Amino acid sequence: MPAYWVARSRVNDPVAYKKYTDLVPGIIAKFGGKILARGGKFQIMEGPDKFARFVVIEFPTFEQGVACFTSRDYDDAAAFRRNGGGEVETIMVEGV
Repeated sequence: MPAYWVARSRVNDPVAYKKYTDLVPGIIAKFGGKILARGGKFQIMEGPDKFARFVVIEFPTFEQGVACFTSRDYDDAAAFRRNGGGEVETIMVEGV
């Protein structure tokens, strides 16, 4: 059963955030993930407008998605974002 990594983000430092986003696609691919949406046009239908970037990534299983997010490779890449590059809310949700 597939799972979806859904993230809402706000870029605070474009240079640091780009260092993060340059690394992430390769890490996601290592865990069988496929980026379905990354940036692009959006419309907030309900809720706060704190975030201006949205990402949806499909993984073959919930476990692979969680393993990707908790991997050393992802943690190293996310350090660029976590150290001032941006703010993110991320969830992993199992598909149907």
